[in-house]
Order: sequence, then C-alpha cells, then structure tokens
Amino acid sequence: MENTIKKKQEGRKLSALLKRSGAKLKRGSSDPRVARLVIDSRRVTPGSLFFALPGFLRDGNAFVDEALNRGAIAVVSNVPRKLGLSKAVFAQSDDPRLTLAKVARRFYRKPDRDLELVGITGTNGKTTVAHLAKCFLSVDGSKTGCLGTVGYDLVERVLPSFRTTPEAHELCELLSQMRAFGCDRVAMEVSSHGIDQLRVAELRFKAGVFLNLTRDHLDYHGDMESYFAVKRKFINGEIGPSPKRLAINVDDPYGRRLADESREERVLTFGLSEEASLKATDVELAPDHSLFTLEYEGKRYLIRSPLIGNYNISNTLAALSVAILLDLDIEKCIASLDTFRGVPGRMERIARGQAFEVVVDYAHTGNALENALRMLKEITPGQLKVVFGCGGDRDRGKRSEMTAVATSLADFSWATTDNPRSEAQEQIFDDMRGGIVNGGKIDFVLDRRRAMEVALKSAEPGDCILIAGKGHEPFQEFGDTVVPFDDRKVARELLDLIKLGKRI
Repeated sequence: MENTIKKKQEGRKLSALLKRSGAKLKRGSSDPRVARLVIDSRRVTPGSLFFALPGFLRDGNAFVDEALNRGAIAVVSNVPRKLGLSKAVFAQSDDPRLTLAKVARRFYRKPDRDLELVGITGTNGKTTVAHLAKCFLSVDGSKTGCLGTVGYDLVERVLPSFRTTPEAHELCELLSQMRAFGCDRVAMEVSSHGIDQLRVAELRFKAGVFLNLTRDHLDYHGDMESYFAVKRKFINGEIGPSPKRLAINVDDPYGRRLADESREERVLTFGLSEEASLKATDVELAPDHSLFTLEYEGKRYLIRSPLIGNYNISNTLAALSVAILLDLDIEKCIASLDTFRGVPGRMERIARGQAFEVVVDYAHTGNALENALRMLKEITPGQLKVVFGCGGDRDRGKRSEMTAVATSLADFSWATTDNPRSEAQEQIFDDMRGGIVNGGKIDFVLDRRRAMEVALKSAEPGDCILIAGKGHEPFQEFGDTVVPFDDRKVARELLDLIKLGKRI
C-alpha cells in the first residue's frame, strides 16, 4: 500500500500516459515519471509534461525552450523539433489538444467514471441552469459540485473561476478533487470554446443539456452555422462519447434541429411550446417570482419560482429535465425551489431602501439583453432604463445589435465601458452608435461608475434600472490591466450616497 501511494505521489510514467493518446515518441529513450501537466511555460516545475498547444493568439511552440529551462521532462507538440543536448523527451501529436484531454483523463485516473456528469451548453442561461441543477441533484442527499462562470464549487471548497469551462487538465484535476471529497454528481457549464478546444473531450457525461443559440462569439466561430456545428459536437458525441441522455429546448430553432437529429428514446424535450414533452403552461409573472404549471407525462404540478421572467421558466424546465433524466423525485425538486437563492449577478436585485428597482444582470448579448428588458418591462409600472456596454476584442457585429435592443425597448439608455481590453473605447462606441433606433434616447458615458450614477439619480418611484453586461464579475479589463469593479457593490455604494443626499 505504501509503495502504491508513493508511486501516485511521484506521478505516472510517460509511456503509460501517452498510450493511445495520439502522440508518438520521437526522441528520448528514458521513461520519466510525470509530476504534473502544464500548458503555460510560466507554470512549469521540475517533472512537468509540457503541452505546446496552438493558440488563438499565441502558439505554445514558441515557449518550449522556456519550459525546458524550467525543468520540463517532456514536451508534446505538433511541430517536429530538435532538443539539442536536452535530456527531455519529445512526443509529436497531430492534435496536441486531443492528446492533452486523453492524457489528463488518464493522469487523474478517469474521475468521470466515479461521478455523474451533467454538461449544460447554450449561449444564454448556462450558469442559472447549472445552479438550479445542483439544487435539484442534491435533493436525495447526494453531494453535487458545480463548475462554471461564477465559480468552481467542489462541495468541500469553492474556487474562483478563471474560465467557464477549464482546460482539459484543469478540469480533470477539479473532477478528481471532487471525487476525493466524496462528490456524487457534477453540474457543469460547457462553453463553445470548451467544446472546440477539446476541453471536455473523452469525458463520459450522464446527461447533456442544450438551451439555445443566439449571436455571440462570432469573432471566434465566424458565423452562426459554424457556432452551431461546435455545439452539435458535444450533443452528438463528435469529440468523445455522447451524453447518455439529452434534454433539449425545442422553443429554440437550433434545439429543434438537434432534437430531430437525435434518437428520440434518449431525448427529453422541454419548453413552453406544445410540442415539448416537459412544458410550462398558465404562466404568471410577478416582480419577485414566477408562477406556472408544469406538465409532464399526464401530470400537472403548480410551481412557484423565485426567479423572474419567461427565460428563467425555461431555465427551470431545463434543470428539472436533468433531475428527471437522473431519476430524481420531481416533487422533491419542485419543493427545493423554496430554498433556492438565485445566482450572483443573474437578475440580482439591489435593494437599499430606494423607491425604484435596481437589477444587475450578466446580459452581454443582444438576445440576453432583449430577454431581460422585455421581462422587466412587463413588471415595471414606471420607466425602464438600462446601463450597458460591449466588450473590446470580441464580435463587433453584436455591438449595434445590443444598442438597437436597448434603444427600442428601454425608455432611456446609457452606453458605457464593459471590458475594453486592448480596443479603444471610442471605436467600440462608434460600432454601438450604428444600432441606434430612430428616436432612441441614449447617452454615451466613458466612465462606467459615472453612467451608473447618472442612471440611478434619474430614477423616479416605480422605475427600474437595469445594469447589464458584467453581472457577477468583480473587475474590468483595460489593456493588460485588470481593475476592481463590481456592478453590485458600486450600485449599493451609489444608492447609499444618493439616499444620504451626499455629493458623489
């Protein structure tokens, strides 16, 4: 037993890790033990296996020398390379990302075999559905983790997230930790980047969920069909085993296409439309809750949800579909909604005793912003106003789309900074101005805090101010600099100052 533990601590032999991984040894006769898997040369420590991944902005092959100097004992690359006098081992792979996924799963001893994985994909709603699913999947006492945009909840501890879907080796490490913590299930967001870059390749999912597809990430995917093709790869199992069961939103046209392509016996469809197997009827929306009747297999259940808006009814249906696919008691799941406290930065109400509503939401696409504004418009007796921005170095086409949505649905809009990154804010504003609808009332304010201040000061009793785009994020990105900025915290500070009548 002691020898087994010692070997695990020392790592695993390179030859065993590379077996059937798509990588072939090209140089080096030694068979070293691998202590860790690394894709960032700056994080290499002695004993590391370095993967030189082709990148969107940078190519990992440019950092092989640095990795070797830091102590990497082996390199996996798609480019033939001479390592000179180095004792390091070189392995060549036509697809280093796929090799990484296979090696990572083996290195962490296939954690997905011991966990029931639920993968949730779609443009909007992944985070809310993942958190709802975690709530429902815990009703039978099972320990359920949650991985996604807001954070990595490993049950025994919560880590800040650095991307929606972690890189393959990071993901397998997180799953391994959850297994060690006695976790039974995991609800995780599966992003299009995570699918395309094979971060979830090779993993066995108990269930897969498709929510919707609207314009986003076209700077990366190019067009909507290419974007859809990537999502399809996860649902149909083109990057590994397909999920055993599927929940698909048939209110969405892309969801209907996927449902038509999939074997009927493994698909549970959901939505508000008549063709859905699991559907919501008799919908009633209120400022602080939603009421609807759930219909499934001839039975009807009255549901009161703390989440507001039609799209959150769809999100609730998605999560309930997951519970059904995993054979959980639907009535217990519905009852657990009473304890659900929502998701940080997702239609989060900011209340400081003011006579108007303030809501912070992550809506950063045209469709998400439209959903949020239409829903708030239905429950706002006064004027509806919005503060929003568009990120830099991303799909420029959606900027005018978001402005068109804001200026057509809100009574007044303030366009401001989101995450400009390396792009000049005035360029972003110029793109946004192209979407102004005739007669749309909008101001462009460079400073986000100032835009929020002006919006909040303009509010009258009964109004609603939506602060959109960043949600839970506690920062803004300017060039290579990240500065603290949390919409929720700033809104509370401004409301307190306004209430006290102080100058801001």
